[in-house]
Amino acid sequence: MKKWMFSAVLYLVVVVAGYAVYEAVFGVNKGAEHDASKNVAEQKIEEHNSHANVGTEQQHEEDNHEHGETISKENEIQVTIEGGNKQLFLTLKDDLGNPVTDLEINHEKLLHLIVVDEHLEQYHHLHPEEIAPGQFKVTSELEEGTYKAFVDIKSTSLQYEVQPIPFIVGNPATSEHAHGSLQVDKELTKTVDENKVSLMTTDLTANEPMTLTFDVYEAVLEPYLGAIGHVVILDEQAEEYLHVHPLNEHDPIFETQFPHPGIYKIWAEFQQDGKVTVYPFVVKVK
Repeated sequence: MKKWMFSAVLYLVVVVAGYAVYEAVFGVNKGAEHDASKNVAEQKIEEHNSHANVGTEQQHEEDNHEHGETISKENEIQVTIEGGNKQLFLTLKDDLGNPVTDLEINHEKLLHLIVVDEHLEQYHHLHPEEIAPGQFKVTSELEEGTYKAFVDIKSTSLQYEVQPIPFIVGNPATSEHAHGSLQVDKELTKTVDENKVSLMTTDLTANEPMTLTFDVYEAVLEPYLGAIGHVVILDEQAEEYLHVHPLNEHDPIFETQFPHPGIYKIWAEFQQDGKVTVYPFVVKVK
């Protein structure tokens, strides 16, 4: 009996000891395997989140583009302007200094040149002619003074956004550099060369689509540069430039969007009897 009990106790000791050794050896490996599996899973989750964040950023950029928001890019066309002897000379070069020669015809012209003086009193819409690769020239009646130019072009391969280009004609007096404030028009009706035009607008709120409708009082408008009219808009500091074309071929109705609150000057160009007349309006945008 005692011999049987001793054998049973010895067997139990061997089983317990064997289990302890197994746990010590294989339990550690299982823990290591578990930790390794956990690390792999965590890494996969981090990689997934990383890809998701990149995808979200890309989708955000695409959504912004679809909603009309653009990411600012540096111009790949450098424009210089020089004046002298009643002429203006323009040079267009790419970032490597090569002449730009791949301009598209845009409303019947390769290049539209808008020039205003520093007080936004003078307005000129000119069309320089190409005299050499990347070089243009136009006759100008600009008097001595400080001006800003806006070169409106389209390249088939280079990024370009219209920006103000300051330049000086002659040697204007220093006192002429002071900017005056624009006075908002109380009535949006103008008569120029006996031609009367009125402007009606929808709500003038920044960053909201709005409509400019011109009443030309039954005047017969003629196509001008491929459209029934053209509208150019500048903010008070002549930094923001908008060139707007009509919604259709027959009616002087234009749709645009002002980028910021403030005072803007609008120049509407219409052709009658072969003559182009410019009608200026000053409005305040909320």
